Amino acid sequence: MENKGKNLLEGVRILDLTRVMSGPFCTAMLADLGAEVIKIEMPGFGEEGRHFAPFKDDLSTYFMLLNRGKKSVALNLKDADGVKLARELAATCDVVVENFRPGVAARLGLDHETLRGDNPKLVYASISGFGQEGPLANWPAFDLVIQAMSGLMSITGERDGRAMAVGESFADVATGMFASWGILAALFDRERTGEGRYLDVAMLDSVFSMLLTGLSRQLYTGADARRVGNRHPETYPVDSFSAADGDFVLVGFSDSAFRAIVSAIGRPELADDPRFSDNKARNAHEGELRAAIAEWAAGRPRAQAVEALQKAGVPSGPVWSLGDVVASPHAQARGLVSTGQNAVLGDIPLVRQPVHFHGAPAPEAQRAPLIGEDTDTVLTTLLGLDAGRIADLRNKKAIA
Repeated sequence: MENKGKNLLEGVRILDLTRVMSGPFCTAMLADLGAEVIKIEMPGFGEEGRHFAPFKDDLSTYFMLLNRGKKSVALNLKDADGVKLARELAATCDVVVENFRPGVAARLGLDHETLRGDNPKLVYASISGFGQEGPLANWPAFDLVIQAMSGLMSITGERDGRAMAVGESFADVATGMFASWGILAALFDRERTGEGRYLDVAMLDSVFSMLLTGLSRQLYTGADARRVGNRHPETYPVDSFSAADGDFVLVGFSDSAFRAIVSAIGRPELADDPRFSDNKARNAHEGELRAAIAEWAAGRPRAQAVEALQKAGVPSGPVWSLGDVVASPHAQARGLVSTGQNAVLGDIPLVRQPVHFHGAPAPEAQRAPLIGEDTDTVLTTLLGLDAGRIADLRNKKAIA
């Protein structure tokens, strides 16, 4: 396919008023595709994510992963001149993204209605925990709160144990993905209509919409989904097992996959056992089936177990740590970790959005900015401010 020489979002400019994770993840994905993302930060302090561990040479590596490829402009949004500059920048942008508590953007004078008066074609996305409307709209929300209240925690964990959170900020990431998807849809629609659009993206809505297996039970039978550990709530055997030197998973998603599993473990007679004749029967006799697979797995190295299952055509794989993934030849072949730049640390590892667009140019090295690293350049280039005006604003503490 011909390389057209342009990034997919080249020419799209985004004003990023977000902080912590859901919003920064959204705008980072768009920066990955070539959008110019101007991140507004408080002078001196930056945004909250800069103060989240882990750190390397006093810089938050969490922040760097989430703010790759952006320009940092230090504006004091508690100052009238700082807000005025933000409005002027928004007038030059295609998209504004914010994840303040509902009502905060309006108090600052940076809400959708205000900004669209200056820029009718503006796509404006508000990310919040519970949405801009509803009884819970003003509740503060972090990832753990949303995991708890969306239903996700209730179905995560061992069947007789406590509800557990997923081991990553799943609600933040999912919401950021939905927000970026919505922004792209709105930009596409703007090409047809010439009009911008307002997006209300809620973390609770986002996670709830992804709980499809549990909802297929709850909505159609009235029965709540339940915690089942690593097994699938409806299909067996889909589970994790312990080999002699580590855990692995296998997926017996159909009768034919089940027959392949019992053949691989040297128990082909189980395929004709009435206890395991179909998925309903296998669920009813889960204990016996699990015991047979577990006995086989315990007596051999994990690599050997996975190899036998793969040879039989069974979806399976080792339970890898993040270190295992990073070190794997497959991750290296797929370019899961790229090399970026930071003014203090030099070369840094970054993780881009994962979609490979054939025909797009090879991505350039991205930069994780220091606080206000791009303030002067952006204000000069986009707003035409001269050195004297910039110095005056800096003396007034409107910028840094």
